[in-house]
Amino acid sequence: MSLQFLKSARRTRQQLRLLEKWKKIFEAVFAEAEESRVNLWQRAFFDRFLVLDTIVNLTKWLRVNKGDNFPSVGMMVARGKFWNEASEEGYDNVDLESTRRIDLAICLLIIEKLDTGGNRRRPTNIGDVSVFVPGLRIPKPVNFSDSLGDHLTKSLVERLSALRTRIVVMAGQEAPTITRTRRKTATQHGGSTLGDLLQALEDYLPVLLGLVKDGSPLQHKVQFVWINQEDEVEETAMYSAWYEVLSVLHLMATLSLSQANLLLLPRTSIDGYQPKVSEESRRSSVDVFLKAAGYLDCAVRQVLPQLPNELRRNLPVDLAEGVLRALCLQALGQGVDIQLGLAIDSTKATLAVKRRLACEMVKYWQQAQDNIMNLPLANGWGEKHRLFVKWKYIEAKAAAYYYHGLILDEGNTEKSHGMAVAALQAADEYLKESKKACEAFNASVPVSRNPPLWGTMKYLSEKIPKDTSSKVRINKDLYSHEKIMETAPTLPDFALALKPDEYQLPCVDISWNEEATNKVQRQENSYP
Repeated sequence: MSLQFLKSARRTRQQLRLLEKWKKIFEAVFAEAEESRVNLWQRAFFDRFLVLDTIVNLTKWLRVNKGDNFPSVGMMVARGKFWNEASEEGYDNVDLESTRRIDLAICLLIIEKLDTGGNRRRPTNIGDVSVFVPGLRIPKPVNFSDSLGDHLTKSLVERLSALRTRIVVMAGQEAPTITRTRRKTATQHGGSTLGDLLQALEDYLPVLLGLVKDGSPLQHKVQFVWINQEDEVEETAMYSAWYEVLSVLHLMATLSLSQANLLLLPRTSIDGYQPKVSEESRRSSVDVFLKAAGYLDCAVRQVLPQLPNELRRNLPVDLAEGVLRALCLQALGQGVDIQLGLAIDSTKATLAVKRRLACEMVKYWQQAQDNIMNLPLANGWGEKHRLFVKWKYIEAKAAAYYYHGLILDEGNTEKSHGMAVAALQAADEYLKESKKACEAFNASVPVSRNPPLWGTMKYLSEKIPKDTSSKVRINKDLYSHEKIMETAPTLPDFALALKPDEYQLPCVDISWNEEATNKVQRQENSYP
């Protein structure tokens, strides 16, 4: 890096020192890559968007973690060095696709040098929360070449590296902002950063599954490391491709829950009235909840059984069966909550329909609480998760007893009216208790706050106190105190109707079929 170039960049002395530091890192990277440099030009399988996204997200990560000076100058220096060497080697007619491959190669080499996984970062404030989203489990870099270089073709090893590297970079970039109250941020290709990371995981999964195909011993060759959020242990490393699959599905579910949270944060309407959530966003959120539940259900049914008991015992609490089931039930419970809100807004929905939805919601949250009650969830995300489930369980009971009380009050007997009053009083008590549980949830670290009331709870927070007071006064005037039950009646038991999406693990990527063919050919060529 020449002095003239540095002056032209108009950097301060401190910034120049930073650039010199990065120059040394690049020189070390390129020195290591000297022997394999020519092969960087032969990565024809890279998809152009994969390459572009990797570069864009790597530079974003570097900007956040290493300073704003690096991407604009350091990356340019790196590319210039590559192009200078390319010219010396006689590569004069390199097309645009080759340019992308070189840039991705630079990214891969940088990530091998830099630990982008970072340490566990716990925010102190996560803003408005409509849907609880546990902190992102972040993958740390893996060197597939050392573990699989003697077992797979170079092209397949490089593809695994490229796909996973993309996830490492994007997750590292997204983790600090995953829980912030914000709308989806657009990328250069449209969509959102959450959507792009989800797509990166979906692209990686079919290739990853080749490591476990037909019980392949390759599944134990690579050590995968992920940073935990709810476990006391900061990171968990395992020589198991099934652990990697489980971690990928958990991350896909977490991203979906984050998408649902963004959909359900009230926005100021065009007419300038009180912030609200549109019907379109509410209906879309139900689909997202079912998708998240599908990923988690698949993790429990298809992936956990593949792990030996010893590995299952060593899983972080983030991936414990109870937590996975609780998150799945949470997604379904919030899906029913949205359905109840839509029913409240509909003139066609009967009290019976609303009561059934409210009672189903109670069962989902009760089962979620049962699954995490005895798990060693650590302070922070884990404790906040437990408090969220407790809050929503109490809130659901307030709704269920309210609608149960209204239906009982339609009866013509003293007993039914007495049961109605008891149910409504229970609803009122649970509503008050839910407000305290909500405060406890928001006060726990990382602290959060409630968005403006909307939907089911906005309606019930107004109707329950009013209707309870009215019904109690009327019935006490008609009947003696002995006719009014002191305890709430039992809620009716309904079968749970909302089910997770039937997500199935994808088929193994076709590149593994090509790998098998190449392996046979190599064996045939090895015979005299």
